[in-house]
Amino acid sequence: MEAVFPTYARWNIEIVQAEGTKVIDQNGKEYLDFISGIAVCNLGHRPPQVQKALEEQLNKVWHVSNLFQSSLQQQVADLLTKNSSGDLVFYCNSGAEANEAAIKLARKHTQKSKIITFKQSFHGRTFATMSATGQEKIHSGYGELLQQFVYLPYNDEESIENEMDESVAAIMLEVIQGEGGVNPGEQSFLEKCQQLCEKYGALFIIDEVQTGIGRTGKPFAYQHYGLSPDIITSAKGLASGFPVGAMIGKEKFKETFNPGSHGSTFGGTPLAMTAAKATLEQIFDPAFLKEVTEKGDYLNEQLNKELADIPFVNDIKGKGLMVGIHCEIEVGSIITELREQGLLALVAGPKVIRLLPPLTVSKEEIDKAVYMIKNILTKTETVA
Repeated sequence: MEAVFPTYARWNIEIVQAEGTKVIDQNGKEYLDFISGIAVCNLGHRPPQVQKALEEQLNKVWHVSNLFQSSLQQQVADLLTKNSSGDLVFYCNSGAEANEAAIKLARKHTQKSKIITFKQSFHGRTFATMSATGQEKIHSGYGELLQQFVYLPYNDEESIENEMDESVAAIMLEVIQGEGGVNPGEQSFLEKCQQLCEKYGALFIIDEVQTGIGRTGKPFAYQHYGLSPDIITSAKGLASGFPVGAMIGKEKFKETFNPGSHGSTFGGTPLAMTAAKATLEQIFDPAFLKEVTEKGDYLNEQLNKELADIPFVNDIKGKGLMVGIHCEIEVGSIITELREQGLLALVAGPKVIRLLPPLTVSKEEIDKAVYMIKNILTKTETVA
């Protein structure tokens, strides 16, 4: 790939075919995919109902300007607002764009600039979302960042109480930090963040780019905690791999984001909305989400049972089908060995194995993955 900027440390694999939880590379090798495009293909690869809907839409219209009415945008917005605390939706193309929109809306609505985020957070790689991200490695090399972002320790109630005052426009967080290590928020901490926003007139923004759209067994992960955020951002799992992002906000922001205040050429195209509608109709079905919860519980139970005797495994964290195996050692070589054995998994920081299987994964496939993980970790233990 000599003509492509080397912005990714790519593996020497090209996926040429994919269906459900299985992918096949250029050499014909099959893998069990516990990455799902990094929490994107929540219904697995090429889900039939989404593919069928897209094929039908291809014969109608692909793109028009947002100057026109769109019944598809309204139908997807209905699904998102009925399954969240929001009332209105802005469409874009990615999680970073959704978070950019949230930052713009918060600053415009409150007429304040200071936004509190957290260490080890990840909100994107545009300049504003990079500035919102609490990781030095994401900031390095870009000079002065966008001002007035403050990074506090996650799950630290005292630090948030000390920092919060009338100058704060918003608190922005992931209820389970993904790229930062699969770190779940504590109930009391998250409630404290919401209470402080209410007290000081700040907005409560929850980044659900990785955790949302059924990944944890509910439409959005914040719903496990009984929260009511002002703004929710979503992207990855929204449309089964088709680029879609969404910022969901409450009715009170309608006049703030008025005509000309924000926009996106490709936000909410007919193809994107078709894919999102077909995806959400299945994922937001209560029976489907119940199965996700059961499979998430099963994965957690099996990992805790089978890895209990591995001395360098510290903890298994997460919720639903978003799981991090926290280790005392760096896990990059373990990810490579798993891949060689036919299981695709990720890191989340240097010492966490991250598992993000499709929500359609079977218990038999979970057993197979856990067996491979245990086998590799046991061998690693022996070598260590």
